[in-house]
This record gives sequence, structure tokens and C-alpha cells, in this order.
Amino acid sequence: MRPASDRSTLHRWHATALLCLLVCAPLQAAESLATRDHALIDAAVAAMPNGTGDAPALYVVGVAGDAGEDVFRNEVRFLTDRVAPRLGAGTRALALVNNIDSLKGAGTPLATPANLRHTLSAVGAHMDRERDVLLLYLTMHGSPDHALGLVLPDDSEDTITPDALRAALDDSGIVHRVIVISACYSGGFVPALKTPDTLVLTAARPDRPSFGCGSESTITFFGHAWLLDGLNADRDFANAYRLAARAIKQRERKLGYARSAPQIAAGARIGQTLARWEATLPSSPAPAVYPYPITP
Repeated sequence: MRPASDRSTLHRWHATALLCLLVCAPLQAAESLATRDHALIDAAVAAMPNGTGDAPALYVVGVAGDAGEDVFRNEVRFLTDRVAPRLGAGTRALALVNNIDSLKGAGTPLATPANLRHTLSAVGAHMDRERDVLLLYLTMHGSPDHALGLVLPDDSEDTITPDALRAALDDSGIVHRVIVISACYSGGFVPALKTPDTLVLTAARPDRPSFGCGSESTITFFGHAWLLDGLNADRDFANAYRLAARAIKQRERKLGYARSAPQIAAGARIGQTLARWEATLPSSPAPAVYPYPITP
């Protein structure tokens, strides 16, 4: 039999080992997933063709925030796979998606604050930051205190705040920005994101919810009106927004919903930059077809 002191030491060792199994393993898994995601992001950005000439090239980043509802994944997949090519971005598009599907096969980077910062930094380093344009589309739940909710496949949660998003964009060095937020209360992000070289579009006023999320939905009201119908009708982002705002107002009135009141804020210089980009687009491309069934 071991001496009491040895048994006590052995007991403490077993307790430490058990604690490590309970605590360290999830941390190691999270670190491994973060490493995977950064590698996926870096490879995707490295494969993006650079713009040429003097006209701006468009880079697209889509962020689907809530793994509990496929509607957000659907919109971002549609953006990167169908809309981005129609906007001349081609393969200059990258998705961050919180969904169980993101853990399958080669995988898709998850939508975490760290991955978003890494993505913006990588895209900023790859593009011509003084010439090219970033389209950043975020779709997820928003809160009355103006935070965007991130829910990962393991049900862990995080948020994106207006100041954190602005800091990530500024740190990336990307000058010309189109920021689109499809979320409740998303108008609360407008003040923090404004610059002379930024166009901000949101699905709702700072004090209003937006509609169309939920487990039964395949596309949000704003995603349907702006991302699908609006951009198929007019690839000018602001014009598509005006079409979308009218369509949403009519739909909400018909359903008896309170108005979400989508918002737009255009910086003094972004219109000229976007006009130069639009001039490079081929005329009359085929419409982007939504790959998921749309319920009435």
C-alpha cells in the first residue's frame, strides 16, 4: 500500500487530470477550430483575383450569425454564390456562416468576432484599399441595445457591437465600404459606421424590429426585398434599397405589422466610387435565382 502522502499526491493528480479533460478539451477544440477557420479564410482570400485598371473591383463578405435558423445561412450562400458573380465580384466573395453545415467536409469559417476581424484584415491586405469596394452583408438577430447576436453550432454566444464593427473596418484599412445589416434594430449601427466613403443600409430603424426570420422562414423580408428582388431589378445598391423599402412597407402594411422603416446613410464620396464600379458591369446579366423555396 502507498504511503498516505503518496495517495494524497496521486488523488490530486487524478483530480487535475479530470479537470483538464473537462475544461482543456473544449478549449483545445475551440483553438483547433479557430486555426481551421483562419486557414480557410486565408486560402479563400489568396485565391481571389485582384482587380485591374483604375476602376474599383468589388469584394464581398457575407456573415450569417445564428446557427439555430437556416434563413441566415441561406441568404449568405445566395449572396456569395449567386449575387456576387452578378455584381462582377466573381470569386472575390467569402462567407462566414454559423450553421451545423459549416462543420462538415472541408468546412466553412464560422461567424465569430475574431474571424470577422481576420477576414476584414485579410481582404484589406489583398485588395487595393484606396480603389476597391467592400460589400459587407450581415444577417442575424439584433437587440434593442444595438448588438448583433452570434450563436455558434455548439450554442455558445457572442455579439458584434457598432463600435467593434467600426474598429474592425478601420483596422482593415478598407476605405470604400457598403455595409448592409439585415437585423432587428439595425439602424442603431448607422452612427458608428458613417464615413464619407461608406454606404450603410439597414433593415430597420434603431427602435424597430425587422421581420422574416425564424425556423420556418427561408429568407428575411429585407433579404427578399433588397438582396433578391432589389438587386435583380437594379444593381445600384441605393436604388435597390429604395425599391426594397417600398416593397417592405407594402408587405408590412398588408400583414398588419408595425413598420420596420429600413434606413440608408450615404457618405458624400461613396456615390462617385460606386458609379465608377457600376460602369464596369456587363449589361443585362441573367437574374440571380434564389436556391431555396420561398414561402409566401
